[in-house]
Amino acid sequence: MEVRDLTVRHGQLQALTAVSLRVDAGETLAIIGANGAGKSTLLRTIAGLHAPAAGAILLEGREVTGLAPHRRVAAGIVLVPEGRRMFPSLTVEENLLVGAHRARSGGWGLARVLELFPWMAERRRQLTAQLSGGEQQAVAIGRALMANPRVLLLDEVSLGLAPAVVRRLYDLLPELLRAGVTVLLVEQDVGHALRVADRAQCLLEGRTTLEGRPADLTAAQVEAAYFGLAAHTAAGGEEPWSG
Repeated sequence: MEVRDLTVRHGQLQALTAVSLRVDAGETLAIIGANGAGKSTLLRTIAGLHAPAAGAILLEGREVTGLAPHRRVAAGIVLVPEGRRMFPSLTVEENLLVGAHRARSGGWGLARVLELFPWMAERRRQLTAQLSGGEQQAVAIGRALMANPRVLLLDEVSLGLAPAVVRRLYDLLPELLRAGVTVLLVEQDVGHALRVADRAQCLLEGRTTLEGRPADLTAAQVEAAYFGLAAHTAAGGEEPWSG
């Protein structure tokens, strides 16, 4: 998937300015940045929930900028939104089946999702309102997988969860990547993001301030890009990022 010079406005506020990125099949790209940097706006625009003022979004070389959100799901772009957005009156299984409504054909179905999250099989008839935050996040990811995504957009999956729960969720990434799913990950926790990503891109006030492979980025560069402290270059003589 490729994003070219994406500019997004919320009324008079310019949330993104000429943001570009590229993420290949089976790769994880982490978008990092402070609150208000434009991370969620970027994912929501890729998913079709915001209309850009300028720029283009391409999936496997085909422009999808003008497609409605449900048509992007059918094409393979699927969002796990911030806050999980469960249907609390539905069971675990019913929430998962919602994700299959506009699904493209592929290897993900109910049986495979329950294999990925074995605890769900025993609790498939339970209302999602009765689940913990981490369990609801797992259901949100499973629901997205039911659509057989080419590109999975994960928006702040660690928000409000205990560190042990977050680690278990991120432990799922290798399985998804082996299945050929491309992951675009928005995360405020820089340590988590850089540990699991192949590449990272930092946003500050809607603009890209740093990009590269985590091993090539120093802690000072990441800090400067994150907070806008000073000019920086892609790689220097300092110690690489270690989390």
